[in-house]
Amino acid sequence: MSSARTALRRAGLGAALAASAVLTAAGVASAHVTVHPDRYAKGATDGALTFRVPDESDTTSTTKVQLFLPTDHPLLGVLVSPHDGWTAKVTDTKLKTPVKTDDGTITDAVSEITWTGGKIGPGQYEDFDVAFGQLPDDTAQLSFKTLQTYSDGKVVRWIEEAAGGDDEPENPAPVLKLTSGTGASAAPKASATTSAAAASDSTARGLGVAGLVVGVLGLAAAAFAVVRSRRAQ
Repeated sequence: MSSARTALRRAGLGAALAASAVLTAAGVASAHVTVHPDRYAKGATDGALTFRVPDESDTTSTTKVQLFLPTDHPLLGVLVSPHDGWTAKVTDTKLKTPVKTDDGTITDAVSEITWTGGKIGPGQYEDFDVAFGQLPDDTAQLSFKTLQTYSDGKVVRWIEEAAGGDDEPENPAPVLKLTSGTGASAAPKASATTSAAAASDSTARGLGVAGLVVGVLGLAAAAFAVVRSRRAQ
């Protein structure tokens, strides 16, 4: 019986470790700061972006979020939505190259938004909404570098950008793809993003199910070993 029990314990431990590894990988893969939708039409007007900030720590909370907006291809008419528990500080910067619009020439734009005063607990996330009057029409994408500060003073810098064809970096900055089309065609892009998010969620769930299947098979193998040992005795 001792050998059977040993086999059972080993199989159970192996199954648990395998399931844990799969579930952990699924969680880590989706723990980046992201922007939603992740695609918009070039020159789109009167829209909004949501920046999702997850807390990756097991013990500490996120207490500060700094979002940096590009000034070489600025967003015009930026407004910040009120967020319960958080205070937003908006910083403007004078543009090196003024932007001409139908309403006149724009010489400055928002370059940074800092949220403080709130808290994102371990295993939780917050969505921060930013409205814009107009997106640029002279670039293919916008990168929003972000700094995430935890209650223990640790700062995670979501500032890395992947070069063409490279794998995603360890700490990627949220990236908004700008596609060809009219400024009023933003709604279909949001739907595409929703589908992508659903696919990502399905992948994570699939990995979780795979981990559970591995666990069940491991326990089944252990049970078979116990039965075979008893028959041998």
